Amino acid sequence: MMKLLYEMIYSYFRAPWDTGARTELVSLVTSGKIKPGKAIDLGSGTASNCIFLAEHGFDVTGVDYSPTAIRNARRKAQDAKVGVTFIVDDLTNLQKVKGNFDFLVDYGTFDDLNSSDRDLYIKNILQLTHSGTQFLLYCFEWAPRWWERILVRLNIGGVALRPGEVVRKFKPYFTIKLLSRKLDFSKYPPGSAVYLMTRNNLEYSSNS
Repeated sequence: MMKLLYEMIYSYFRAPWDTGARTELVSLVTSGKIKPGKAIDLGSGTASNCIFLAEHGFDVTGVDYSPTAIRNARRKAQDAKVGVTFIVDDLTNLQKVKGNFDFLVDYGTFDDLNSSDRDLYIKNILQLTHSGTQFLLYCFEWAPRWWERILVRLNIGGVALRPGEVVRKFKPYFTIKLLSRKLDFSKYPPGSAVYLMTRNNLEYSSNS
């Protein structure tokens, strides 16, 4: 159902989240805190982040489960005259994306999944990391209200991550730093958070 919705949006509309390279990503790259390397955008949409990274010296792969998003992304990258590898694949069941990456980016994909798919996502993306891989994660995050809890029980999307969920799910594998958090229940969506994570030493993790 969600895939069909995204296909419709990418086919007939400009996605409201298609606003160019994201602020936190731009700041980390231009300040040198994230250095050029092999990068992958998890749920790349129409490739604004991919294009920005490619323009700043990264070897970039964009992956999305929407074929229309990937077609649009290829067109945008071609217009921008940058080289990006685009792959149609499912982050909860990766079949085509292989190898290790120095930098992972996710703007709004992980929080779009239900609880069981979030666990599958983590299992799959860990295969793309090595010791020291950095992971920039932007997500909607707030304590769900009563009607949002009903949506979760009906398995209609993930709504948002609960406070503490990122740490709970990723801490076994990553050192986690909170970059920012916003919460305002007068708006919708009311809350978001940005995390920068670094993959733990794999040898240590396997023996711990």
